[in-house]
Amino acid sequence: MEKLPLPEPGAMLASAHRSFATEIAGLQALDARLDDTFERAVAMVLGCQGRIVVTGIGKSGHIAKKIAATLASTGTPAFFMHGAEAIHGDLGMLTRQDIVLAISYSGAAHELLTILSVVKRMGARLISITGNPQSELARSADLHLDAHVAQEACPLNLAPTASTTAALVLGDAIAVACLEARGFSREDFARSHPGGALGRRLLTLVRDVMRQGDALPVVHTGTPIPEALVEMSSKGMGMTIVVDDQRLPVGIFTDGDLRRLIARHGDIRRLTVADGMSRNPKSVAPGALAVEAATLMDAGRLNQMLVLDDAGLLLGALHMHDLLAAKVI
Repeated sequence: MEKLPLPEPGAMLASAHRSFATEIAGLQALDARLDDTFERAVAMVLGCQGRIVVTGIGKSGHIAKKIAATLASTGTPAFFMHGAEAIHGDLGMLTRQDIVLAISYSGAAHELLTILSVVKRMGARLISITGNPQSELARSADLHLDAHVAQEACPLNLAPTASTTAALVLGDAIAVACLEARGFSREDFARSHPGGALGRRLLTLVRDVMRQGDALPVVHTGTPIPEALVEMSSKGMGMTIVVDDQRLPVGIFTDGDLRRLIARHGDIRRLTVADGMSRNPKSVAPGALAVEAATLMDAGRLNQMLVLDDAGLLLGALHMHDLLAAKVI
């Protein structure tokens, strides 16, 4: 392969700036053109009793796929239907309750025009996004959104660049407007992303990751230090919970408490955990988000935290390692 000459210093950076400027100008012009047609389109989507079926071909098809994914993940049931596959059987996906969102910058994509009659005959509604309001696709739609740009970022004004960005932003704007209208929350978002980091952070509760039952290190206030150390070592939490005769937690005895006790007394064999425990330990409710517990532990520079119910009864305990293992931090 022939080796290409190196560009002049700064030439590629200048090209990037030109691309950015062209696409930003296209978006600014699009923003200035927005009117109540956009609001009517959002109202149509919000009132849809079926799904939003986003379709396109070529580069517009890639944009359509992303818009469908954004709608679906933000509370608007949607899926992508490839324009070419639609005319070879995938139109069977449609129902009369659906809304088709068709994207074609020219508004003349053969595949999309071919499905128009089927969509109309079925009774489904059509929203189009094109760069040509006079195109057949624009004129046939129930609503048309104008995504015209004056110039592509491509210096030949051929490769879809600024125009695909405009269509993408319009789709994002519809998704966000619907999200806000529905009061879609972070918790709602997490439920549709259970496998992602946000899902883990917003769906994992303290009770899901806390240690409980026989896994808890527990001793009474009168327990000698050597016995308490055995309990601490066997449970691997770097501490033991200290309870009174009613099994209510009154403190914890940690590795740090042990070091401080040795520094004060030297020989600690005859002492009990009550002599060195940290009283009034921090606690969290089992129904709290695990990420909230992590925030509390981080703020207090704690490695462990107790889990108590509303009556103050001991239910479990958290270690920072548990939160790391659950990938909530």
